[in-house]
Amino acid sequence: MGTFEIGVILPGIPVQHRDGLDLRAAAKHAENAGLDGVWHGDHLAIGAPTLDAPIALAIAAVATTRVRIGASVFIPAIRPIAWAAKQIATLQYVSGNRLVLGVGSGGGPGQWAAAGVPYPERGRRTDIALALLPRLLAGERTQLRDEPGEPTVELAPPVPMPQVWVGNASAAAIRRAARLGDGWFPSLISPQEVAEGREKLVEAAAEHSRPTPVIAIGGTAALGSGVPSREEIASGIRAAYGRPLDEVIDIPLTGHPKEAAEKLAAYRDAGAGHAIIGIAGGDWRSQVDLLAEARSLLRQ
Repeated sequence: MGTFEIGVILPGIPVQHRDGLDLRAAAKHAENAGLDGVWHGDHLAIGAPTLDAPIALAIAAVATTRVRIGASVFIPAIRPIAWAAKQIATLQYVSGNRLVLGVGSGGGPGQWAAAGVPYPERGRRTDIALALLPRLLAGERTQLRDEPGEPTVELAPPVPMPQVWVGNASAAAIRRAARLGDGWFPSLISPQEVAEGREKLVEAAAEHSRPTPVIAIGGTAALGSGVPSREEIASGIRAAYGRPLDEVIDIPLTGHPKEAAEKLAAYRDAGAGHAIIGIAGGDWRSQVDLLAEARSLLRQ
């Protein structure tokens, strides 16, 4: 079996304050613990304190030397495409080409309104961004066909195109990953759903004469004792996403690292090669250490 990588979502502002750490310290801790990547979400106006994703990831990049620097997920379509490309290129440059670009078109209508982009255009603009980014990052003269006046631009310095992992578990996301991406990046789904999605991914990629993208799953964890229970975390998922409790009850990683490793092994057996985990409770550093222990057990 191939190597299974585990990355972690960097702590948000409330957790940083609670646990006395900043992005630099968090990124260094995850790298030193042995995890494979540090990741940050991309949010504009969601009614909660959040940091700008490219800036946060740049801080993580200069604080580390080995781990992947991941966007989970970057939303290019709420930005002018040239500006999105410049941010991506800068992250690739300062990280020494360690960037993995998770891409999505999510967020509620309010976020798109704040960016001045019509919500119904999110899918089309995402497809255009994914089509143009390779040329823009390579420094080629590129016509921006979705911008007023369709200007032609040339960005520098050129950088290698990062891997693009298309977020979301939807059929549209699978098709987009097969057509334009290097990976499919669904979150909070079961191993069975991963296996079913992989079948569709293989078929769709073959239709476009492309290799099957890798699969990375987004998950959530609270390991050890004195942390939220699996039922409590699942209830939070149900409330946030409107999903039935019996559909999400087995998704959180809880218990000892051995139990987490066994659950992650089921995702690996279903076809996933990566897991990007958000910490759902407990001291962030301690949770990273337990997650790293689960990684070690998974590789035995």
